Amino acid sequence: MARICQITKVGSVVGGRYSNRTRATQFNPCGNIRRYPNLQKKKVYVAELKKSFPLVVSARGLRTIQKKGAFKALRDAGIIK
Repeated sequence: MARICQITKVGSVVGGRYSNRTRATQFNPCGNIRRYPNLQKKKVYVAELKKSFPLVVSARGLRTIQKKGAFKALRDAGIIK
C-alpha cells in the first residue's frame, strides 16, 4: 500500500536535518530524512448514496471531508463518480 492520502493526494517528502551545533557552518553531518503524512484508516459514510467507503486518509484529509461534506470531498477526489 502506498503511503498517499486518497483525498488530498499528499505523499512523503524529503527534508534536511540540522543539528544545532552545525547549523551555522557549511558542514552538515545529519543528512536527509523522509517525512510521511499522518495517515489513518477510516470508514466514511456517504448519506446521499447510503453507502460507506474505506479510506486511507491523512488528518488534513479528514478536515477536508468535515468541511466539504463526505459526498463532495469523495467526488472531487475521484473515489466516487
